[in-house]
Amino acid sequence: MRGDQLARQWRLIQRLARSRYGVGLDEIAADLDCTRRTIYRDLDALMYAGFPVTSEKRDNRVYYRLLEDFQLGDAPFTPDELLALAFSEDVLQALEGTVFHDSIRSALAKIRASLGPDLAAFLSRFRDAFQVMPGPHKQYAEVRDVIRTLNEAVLERRTVRIAYTTARTGETATRSLDPYRVWYRSGALYVIGHDHKRDEIRTFAIDRIREPVLTEDAFEVAEDFDFDALTAGSFGVVAEAPESVCIRFGQRRALYVQEHVWHESQRVTPADGGAVDLHLQVGTGDELRQWILSFGADALVLAPDHLRKEVARELDAARARYEGP
Repeated sequence: MRGDQLARQWRLIQRLARSRYGVGLDEIAADLDCTRRTIYRDLDALMYAGFPVTSEKRDNRVYYRLLEDFQLGDAPFTPDELLALAFSEDVLQALEGTVFHDSIRSALAKIRASLGPDLAAFLSRFRDAFQVMPGPHKQYAEVRDVIRTLNEAVLERRTVRIAYTTARTGETATRSLDPYRVWYRSGALYVIGHDHKRDEIRTFAIDRIREPVLTEDAFEVAEDFDFDALTAGSFGVVAEAPESVCIRFGQRRALYVQEHVWHESQRVTPADGGAVDLHLQVGTGDELRQWILSFGADALVLAPDHLRKEVARELDAARARYEGP
């Protein structure tokens, strides 16, 4: 595979750089667990890429090394670590324009600068071997200051005043929030904390927050706050009391459903005709209902009965719109 070849060549560069007096072909092949022929090809590829590989014959053996003036660089990272960092830059594309994305891009720029031009150019080839598509996501460049203020409030445990627009009504209201945690899920950023207006723990979508003001009021995280427990029953973001849910997926979607982790409580069992039943312990609100509807006729709610009826009503309403004028 292309990624394996690049990783092997990267290890070859490191091996040559560590050897002041050169290293033999058999030793390199043993270290990299490959054939002599493969090492020959990799050495040719490195020389073609501009690396100063040289060889000399001693005692009827050929030894390979890099010219003494070649510098491997100062970044103390393994090839896998460098690849993971480059990969994470692509993963965070959904947060482009925020402190999260900009900071890792800045860190990677410093790492590349420390490697020197030859290694930096070689590293760029890793980007051609791996590709990350961020998928559907919100745009956060316009709320970078909101994110920065919330991060500061979370770290310093200070109350923040925000103007928040509710998605369902479109109304905007000012409220005070003790932010406990900023978190990311399904292409969106959220903040969870104590809402003074309702005197309860609530989750807010960060892109709908405007005019955040960091106050001098300090707060303590509630002793009974347990993020994992609070979100355990959530199929998405909204905290809900869990129920026993069973959904049957037809043969066309059976493999797709089995290949994914939809919720930590999930259990998949076979059904007749190549179908599968997905069992969950989750809340049965809008988030789960809309997810079920996204499968159309391939999903059938078996339990609970109220969820089955709600999904059926949505499907009836959708059909009525298509059949109407």
